[in-house]
Amino acid sequence: MEFVDYYKILGLAKNASDEDIKKAFRKLARKYHPDLNPNDKGAHKKFQEINEANEVLSDPEKRKKYDKYGKDWQHAEEFEKARQSQGRQQYSGGGNPFGSAGAAGDEDFSDFFSSMFGGAEGHRGGNRAKFRGQDFNAELHLNLTDAYTTHQQTLAVNGKNIRITIPAGVEDGQVIKLKGHGGAGINGGPNGDLYITFVIAPHPTFKRLGNDLHTTVDIDLYTAVLGGEVMLETLSGKIKLKVNPETQNGTKIRLKGKGFPVYKHEGEFGDLYVTYSVNIPVNLTEKQKALFRELSKS
Repeated sequence: MEFVDYYKILGLAKNASDEDIKKAFRKLARKYHPDLNPNDKGAHKKFQEINEANEVLSDPEKRKKYDKYGKDWQHAEEFEKARQSQGRQQYSGGGNPFGSAGAAGDEDFSDFFSSMFGGAEGHRGGNRAKFRGQDFNAELHLNLTDAYTTHQQTLAVNGKNIRITIPAGVEDGQVIKLKGHGGAGINGGPNGDLYITFVIAPHPTFKRLGNDLHTTVDIDLYTAVLGGEVMLETLSGKIKLKVNPETQNGTKIRLKGKGFPVYKHEGEFGDLYVTYSVNIPVNLTEKQKALFRELSKS
């Protein structure tokens, strides 16, 4: 297995902090994201490398193993177990499984992995151990309108396009698992899994709280005093709102079932809360000011 320098991929030094790793990953992920480079195979491959590097370096335990064992970090546990037992297990003839040094040092693990997982000695030794492939992590960026409807998207993972269905109602930060779409297994072992984290951008009009939506609608003073109707553009289309006479600034109304769809509960929706903001008229004419003065006296 060829060594992959995850630090180099993210443009970082080995002493990079967790925050450095996070910033570097987000910066590069935005640059090479398949949605921004739909016909660039090189960018797709780079995006996969960035995801793989972040998956390892952002996990303290995986990073520790990677720093110590390099390309063989996924088999660190097997190596450590073998080291612990090497003093008790001898080959026939008095040799030891890690060479002639008498004790296994850190420099021995590459030879050990080579013999156990694919080298010539491994083939002569009969059945080789099977190991599960590496799990991958990826972010999928959506806007609120995307998350409102069930739809399909195609992801480029490990050189393959995966078409997934995203149910309506997914939340920001929610993680789903795609079984078997991670790294390839070793010696016939099962593939790892792909974990996708959804990142949902803020909406300019609606704020989502759970399955409810909140928004503010401007109404003029005359509608607030006399009543009337206003149109509201929602995520599912336009609706007409009735404004009662003498509506006060900051009045909140609830529209049942007009909120966000409930995840994997088809036909169920949260509520929509609308807060009225009354706009005070400006640039009044003298005649209009006189009318307001008259009203103030009555």
